This record gives sequence, structure tokens and C-alpha cells, in this order.
Amino acid sequence: MTPSTRGHKKSLWDRRIVTTACLDALRKLDPRIMMRNPVMFVVEIGSLLTSALVLRDVFAGRSALGFDLQITLWLWFTVLFANFAEAMAEGRGKAQAESLRKSKAETIACRLLPDGETEDVPSTQLRAEDQVLVVAGQLIPGDGEVIEGVASVDESAITGESAPVIREAGGDRSAVTGGTRVLSDRLRIRITSNPGETFLDRMIALVEGAERQKTPNEIALNILLAGLTLIFLLAVITLQPFAVYSSAPQSIFVLVSLLVCLIPTTIGGLLSAIGIAGMDRLVQHNVLAMSGRAVEAAGDVNTLLLDKTGTITLGNREATEFVPALGVSKDRLADAAQLSSLADETPEGRSIVVLAKAQHGLRGREMAPAHAEFIPFSAVTRMSGVNLDGRIIRKGSVDAIAGYLQQAGSELPPDVRNTVETIARSGGTPLVVAENASALGVIHLKDIVKGGMKERFAQLRSMGIRTVMITGDNPLTAAAIAREAGVDDFLAEAKPKDKMDLIRREQAGGKLVAMTGDGTNDAPALAQADVGVAMNTGTQAAKEAGNMVDLDSNPTKLIEIVEIGKQLLMTRGALTTFSIANDVAKYFAILPAMFVVAFPAMDSLNIMRLHSPESAILSAVIFNALIIVVLIPLALRGVRYRAMSAEALLRRNLFIYGLGGLVAPFVGIKLIDVVITALRLA
Repeated sequence: MTPSTRGHKKSLWDRRIVTTACLDALRKLDPRIMMRNPVMFVVEIGSLLTSALVLRDVFAGRSALGFDLQITLWLWFTVLFANFAEAMAEGRGKAQAESLRKSKAETIACRLLPDGETEDVPSTQLRAEDQVLVVAGQLIPGDGEVIEGVASVDESAITGESAPVIREAGGDRSAVTGGTRVLSDRLRIRITSNPGETFLDRMIALVEGAERQKTPNEIALNILLAGLTLIFLLAVITLQPFAVYSSAPQSIFVLVSLLVCLIPTTIGGLLSAIGIAGMDRLVQHNVLAMSGRAVEAAGDVNTLLLDKTGTITLGNREATEFVPALGVSKDRLADAAQLSSLADETPEGRSIVVLAKAQHGLRGREMAPAHAEFIPFSAVTRMSGVNLDGRIIRKGSVDAIAGYLQQAGSELPPDVRNTVETIARSGGTPLVVAENASALGVIHLKDIVKGGMKERFAQLRSMGIRTVMITGDNPLTAAAIAREAGVDDFLAEAKPKDKMDLIRREQAGGKLVAMTGDGTNDAPALAQADVGVAMNTGTQAAKEAGNMVDLDSNPTKLIEIVEIGKQLLMTRGALTTFSIANDVAKYFAILPAMFVVAFPAMDSLNIMRLHSPESAILSAVIFNALIIVVLIPLALRGVRYRAMSAEALLRRNLFIYGLGGLVAPFVGIKLIDVVITALRLA
């Protein structure tokens, strides 16, 4: 991990972040900023009003300012604590952005001119469509596409991974990112972005929160909170005439205290921090979300589409078994299979050599003295092999070897055909080995399902999420792998249009869909999906089509993304429940205190047995401010995610945060009342 992304798993109370957050909390007192949060804006207006009254009393020479001054100070603390929560969440993003800026250095680029000559220019002068040459040891000066060459590239400044990656012209691994370093060979790159529009620039803006907009759910909750605030504001305003009529007029300080304790200040103060922290948790997993909407959508996903190769399986088929023909020993088949694979540098070929060594003790041998003639694999023949000491050995697909034998006047034996069908039905890939126009047997190649995938899919199923495996394999093979992996469904022989059609069908049924992809052919489906996670190693088209980019290019991370999205929604729901529930206890503290003199019977509602009306009101206001500070770690870290059904999750949250929201204020307000009474503050 480097400072670029995952290195930012700092302590929650990192000194530099806390110091910056304290200063930002003061800057956020600007009414133009506070107006974005209706609940806290009302608290600030109340604080300004009580401050003006305190100053009036000071200039009037009045000395009885203890209660009024304390109320005013704690109202300001309430606003500052809410600002501090948001500033803490933003501060973590700013720390990440600062480290990213350090990795963004201006470099000298070797730009190609139309006449074939080159010139050295600062990277800031490069424009889209410019072409540059980058050799080993140099930094890539900007985002682009490799149009010539193949090289090893160090992307640790972006991804945090030390292992280099291969970048080459054509295919799905041609995209390069500015600020990464070429380790070998040379690349000719076409620049695809203008200064200030690079992927690194977008990363900095995203993690810093400069482009963060409120999500639809957050806007809806803000509207609800603003509505509740307006209702309680009207209730408090109309309460004064009733109090005057009852010969119990209330001071502005008491009325403002009542209003601040009635409105949902807890969730109002933490709402923005929850959203920012959700995106920050994604960054800590090396995923960049282009919007908060994408993070929320991940939490509501109903269907996950996952590619088979590289996501569910390891990505390379491996030889798992040698099945000889009748009358042929396993040792002879293994020997021929190994000889035909010694020059085969594909993962499948290497796995055959490894299997022959592991099961039959066959080690690599020196082939030069034997004058071996290796026949490389060809897409036309679909075979490879070796000619050695009069032995003509061929290895290839069933149809290719059958055709080869037919030309030699032979054919596949029935038992070999039966073996081929058995392997195919099990989801494997059969390769037939023949020697001197005679079939020796079959090599069983198998897609290896990654460890723990079945358990992870079972976990998703318990959350009500349906998993669909997408593969280009035939339906028989796809069904076998889907069964072994434990996915709910599969799409075989999938083409780009098939993926799009599947996503649209799911969405037409009212479901949210998430998928991963890295190729240009995945771009339409990534754009159509509600959550499209593009791999950083993929093409520029894929990264622009998705609404998230996985810097590690790990397709299985989609599962973590869904969990983080659900955690964001759970945190917001839990703290909203807590905020509304704890208001109830404040009513029992303030309302009896306001009217107990005029209506002694209301003393029976003083179930906390608070010392006096002044101590009751002050205790409620102090608790209302301090609870925001107490809940900041929960807002930033998020409610612990648990895989369970929506019904079970609702019951759990109501019990913990609903009941907890009722009980905590009774205990907290009583303790504060005891303390301030002992200190004679009220």
C-alpha cells in the first residue's frame, strides 16, 4: 500500500486531520455554507439570537447571565460539533488528495511531430491526440492509449500495488495513466486527455470531495428534516401565547432551547459526514466512486453480474487429470502430453507439464540433442505437438485431433469419445493426445473456482441479492461451473448485446443491477448498469462508461462495494432512528420544566427527577450537543455490516438504535443534571 489510496487508513483522530477539522468547523459558520443544512442553519440562527440578547444584557449592566450565557455557548457548541463532524469526514479525503498531489509531478515528454521528428515539452503542454514516446525509467506524461509496443509499467502511485502490469497496443490492456512509470522496453502513446482532465486530476477532485453532490436519498432526507424543523418551529412560536395565557411566559433562551432539542439535530449534524465517509471507505478499498449516487445504488443492488473468468474462476484452465484410452497406460499418456507441452508457454501447457511431474515424476528433459521439432499451436489447426525420434505427437481440441486422425486413416476410439463427453458434461475442457496416428487418451482441463466463492455467494443470497455468472462458454460448461461456484443463474455464450438485454430485463422488473467489466465491449453494459465498476487495467472506454473505477482491477471487489453501499444506508438509517428516538427523552426533560410552576401536576412527567427547571433545560441542551461528538466515530466508520435479511436488519436497528435512542438520553441528561447541580452551574 502506498500513500496514494490505501495508505490513508489513518487513525480516526489523526492530529493533523483533527486540527484542520477544528479550523474548518469555524469557517463553516458562514451562513452561506450553513444554509445547505436547514436543521443546523436554524440552530445557528437561534445561537445568533441568544448571543445578541446576552450582549444586550451585558451592555445593560445586568449581572445574572449564568444560565443565559451557558445556553448560548452550548448552542454554538452544537453548531460547531456538527461542522466538526463534516470537516472530519472531509479532512480524511483532503489528506488522501494531498498525497495524490505529491505523486502528480510535471514531467518532460518526448512528443512526436508530424514529420517524424521529436521534441521535448513539459507534460502540461500536451493535448489530446498528441503522441509521445516513453522508454524504460520514464514517467508516462498523461493519460493515453498504447498504439505501439509492449512494456512493464509500475502503477503503484495510483493503485498502491507494487507488482508491475503489462501494457500493450490493442486489446483491453492498452490504457495507461499519467504519473505511472515504464519499467521496461518502450511505448508509443496517444494522449487522450487535456491538462487538468487526467485520471489523477479526477481522483484528487473526487477524494477531496470537491465534486460531491447530495444523493437523491440524502436530498429526500434533508427535505424531511427541514419539514420537521419547520413544524417544530411553528409549534414553539405558538407555544409562547399559550404560556403567557397560562401566566408562565418563557424567555427566548428557553424557547430556543426547546426548539433545538425538538428538531432532529443529531442526524442533521451528522448526515453530510455519513455520506462523505461512505465514499471515503470506498477509497480505502482502492475504489473511486464517480458520485455518491453510485455508492447508494450499490447498497440497494438486487442483481450482481459477474464475469466467470478472473472473477469466479482463477482465469486460467489447469490440467487436473490424464484419462488414457483402452490399452494405453497413464504413464505413456502423461509422457506424450508432457513432450507436446514443453514448448507450450500458455498457462494450460505449463499446467500439463506440472501435472505430469506431480503425478508421474516426469521432469523436464534436454531436447536439443534429440533434435526435437516442436509444432507451435495455430488457430487454424488448433493443435500443437512435437516430432521426436520417429514419434509424431499431437495435442489439441477434440475436433482437430479427430480430423488429424481421419487424414491418417484412423479415428477416435469410442472409449475416448465417451471420456470427452463425460469431461464436457462436468464443465471441463477435453484435449486429446495422439501419437503416430493413434489416440492415447484425454487431458482434463478445468476452470478452477476461487476458494471461498461459494460461501460469498451464499452470503449475498442471504442479503436478497441474486448472482448471475456471465461467460462465453457453452451452456453445458457454464452450468457445471455455476453449480460448483454456487451462483444463482448464468448467461452462457454471452455477447455484448446479451449483457445489455439481461440488464434491461432486470431493470424492467424494478431491480438495481451491478456489474464489472474492463473491455471496450463491456462499455455499453457498464453504462446501462446502475453500478458499473470498471477495472483500472481496462480500456478508457470502459472507465468512462462505469460510475466506479477499481484501481486494483479485482473483479471480485464488487462484493465489497455492495457491502460498503449497504453499510452507508444502514448507518444513515440507524442514526436517523437514534436521532428521532432520543428527542422523546428531551421532551420529558424540557416540557415539564417549562410549565411546572404554572401547572404543578406536570411535575409527575419529570420522571428523571431533575433538580430544577433551569438544570433540566441546560442538561438537555448540553446532551443535545455532546451526543453529536459521541456519534462522530460511528458516522465516520459506519455501522458494522452484517449479512441478514431486510426484516431482520430492521428489527435489529430498531432494537439497538431505536431503544438505545430512547434510553441513552434519559441516562445522559440525568448524569449531566447531577454534575451541573454539584458544580452549581444552574
